[in-house]
Formats: sequence, C-alpha cells, structure tokens
Amino acid sequence: MLLYIFFAFLAYLLFKLIVDFVIPVYKTTQRVKRSFREMQQKMDGQSSPSPQPQNDKTSEKKMKHSTDYIDFEEVKD
Repeated sequence: MLLYIFFAFLAYLLFKLIVDFVIPVYKTTQRVKRSFREMQQKMDGQSSPSPQPQNDKTSEKKMKHSTDYIDFEEVKD
C-alpha cells in the first residue's frame, strides 16, 4: 500500500513539473523564436539598397580635408 502512495506522489510531482515548468518554458522559447524570426524578416525587408548620393566637388573637398594629416617624425637628441 505504501508503495502505491509513493508512486502516486512521484507521478503527481512529475505531472506538476511538466505542467508548471516544461510546458511554459517550451511555449516561451517558441514565442521568442517567432519574434526573432519576424524581426529578422523586417530587417531583411528594410535592408534594400538605398540610392548613393552623387559625388560633387564640395563633398570631395570635405572628404579630402578630413583625411589630410601631418606626418610625425620623432627627433632624437
């Protein structure tokens, strides 16, 4: 008789573990996967190539000035 009560208690604990822990974790992971998949699809849809601005002389001058630098040489005494 005591053995039956022990197995019934183990079955109850296993049932509670599955219902209260395993199923919610499974549902949550599925929900997170689905939202990541939807976010990835949105990002893929937005990453269409945008038109490049035309190069004009003023933008070339700005770029040229921003890349100019003075070479530094160390002077030893």
